[in-house]
Amino acid sequence: MVVCGDDGLAHRLAAELRGVYREHVTLVVPPSGRQVRRPVVGRARAASAALLDRVVNATVNRGGETNGTPRPVEALEPTEDVLAEAGVDRAVALALVYDDDETNIRAALTARRLNPRLRLVLRLYNRRLGQHIEELLDQTAALSAGDGRARGLDGGGASTTVLSDADTAAPALAATALVGTGKVVETDGLLLRAVERHPPRPGEVADPGLCTLALLSATSNDPAGADGSETSGDQAPYLLPDAAAVEAATGRGTVALEQVSYSGPALSAARTRVPPFASLFSRRLRWSLAGLAACVIALAVALAVVTGDNALHATYVTLLDLFAINEPAHNQSAGEQILQLLSGFTGLLLLPVLLAAVLEALGTFRNASALRKPPRGLGGHVVLLGLGKIGTRVLTRLRELDIPVVCVEADPEARGMATARRLRVPVVLGDVTQEGVLEAARVHRAHSLLALTSADSTNLEAVLYARSLRSDLRVVLRLYDDDFATAVYRTLRAAHPQALTRSRSVSHLAAPAFAAAMMGRQILGAIPVERRVLLFAAVTVAGHPQLEGRTVGEAFRAGAWRVLALDTGADGGRRPGEPGGGAEGVRSSGLVWELPETYVLRGQDRVVLAATRQGLAELLGRRARVPGPPSY
Repeated sequence: MVVCGDDGLAHRLAAELRGVYREHVTLVVPPSGRQVRRPVVGRARAASAALLDRVVNATVNRGGETNGTPRPVEALEPTEDVLAEAGVDRAVALALVYDDDETNIRAALTARRLNPRLRLVLRLYNRRLGQHIEELLDQTAALSAGDGRARGLDGGGASTTVLSDADTAAPALAATALVGTGKVVETDGLLLRAVERHPPRPGEVADPGLCTLALLSATSNDPAGADGSETSGDQAPYLLPDAAAVEAATGRGTVALEQVSYSGPALSAARTRVPPFASLFSRRLRWSLAGLAACVIALAVALAVVTGDNALHATYVTLLDLFAINEPAHNQSAGEQILQLLSGFTGLLLLPVLLAAVLEALGTFRNASALRKPPRGLGGHVVLLGLGKIGTRVLTRLRELDIPVVCVEADPEARGMATARRLRVPVVLGDVTQEGVLEAARVHRAHSLLALTSADSTNLEAVLYARSLRSDLRVVLRLYDDDFATAVYRTLRAAHPQALTRSRSVSHLAAPAFAAAMMGRQILGAIPVERRVLLFAAVTVAGHPQLEGRTVGEAFRAGAWRVLALDTGADGGRRPGEPGGGAEGVRSSGLVWELPETYVLRGQDRVVLAATRQGLAELLGRRARVPGPPSY
């Protein structure tokens, strides 16, 4: 397998393929002496290389051999010559994970020409373009093969999978910032929602939801576990436990699958481009207009009483006096003269109020497409630092859940500024390390803080400053290095035991999904469980002796994989309620959940399963592996 990239995701992906799936990997990276990306990429490359070195050292310490010394290919661009040198014409799969979409597309077209049967995995930020590229490359592979062997992801032939590290990590990052909102995986309208539950009290019966996905290494202060919380004395998390393990576990939190379908809510009226009428004018101006209207009514009533005229005509005369277009009341009674003077004085007060109303209305319409400022009384919101590609995806997820958000961004031309304008999300322009920026985002009244900038030091500094303003603030940091994230977590937990802290790495969350896609299966997403990852995949049963011909209960392997749902749209409409089945509840998406333990899986069935990284590697291995060390 060949992995091409210019940041930490490429190194993590290579380590994943080598250490988990035991694949032969060739890594194409820029020369170590050249810096073609931001400085943070250099740190990511060094940390990822150290991760690969640890895998090699662990192998040597066990007495194994590495089947040759590591030989990464160094090149600035994945040209045709570079891909040929990496062995793309003989490779099974190629991952193109450069940070630039155009570079990945150009290399994918070249690689498809060199090897029509190659399995391609592309990292693209533009999802709509990714769909078109995926169809184009698959069609090219089918025409080049000419014999129909270039099938889809589960067909064993050529395939193209377009993934986004931002889309893979954004649901988990967004959910981590919300108390009571579990980790989610969303793909084509399908939502898998994993909820962290506290340990049940004595006499209480825990609600397992659809199923229990994991047992957590609970702590007294943080029932959800945490990144880096697996210290000595803590029970390690147990992924995909069986019923006996769940019943035997006492004092440990669980991760349960609670919700399995989701359709995002439509944008509310408050988020449309044209603001509502009430928001055209400020509160003070509205009170001024209301006061003037009350004065006009009072003058009209007084005129009707003094002259004995009807109310309608009295109001008309009052308005004439108000706009100074009535004749002077020289020969009228003293009461009418006084009322005319008062009406004229009220008219003088009306002119500046009307001018202010016109100016405010014009300003409101002019700023409708501009950035909004945080309202004065805002509270219970999420403060999001950074509107890059990760921050933009997280912002979209939070607004789909109708969570109030305030963004902080230093670059007015950042990728997510257009999204913030479209969603009418308040944005504070400024450097988060500068005093007063977080205060402007109302962080002291916020629900949680998401630090998702590309610089670890900036995220850490912002979190420490926010904690100085509010010690119990819930924070989520995007940190690249795992050791650094663990140290930061433990220190913050010790300093602020009543506050919840999380550290997340986008490449750590995305690499398992990219690696599993290179093995030739459709990955729906990944859910972090402390420092481990649980994968969700759609798999065709045929060709897997661990699944085919077995019941759902027999196919379940604790700690490895578990069948969650049946895709009834993939086998001609077979339902578990027919002979050999028994489940009900077909969703509009064609997925049947809560399958009975006695349901027999057929070869043509397509199922959705949850699996650990090791379990998915064993279940979806391309070929039998001889026990021994991984090769690189």
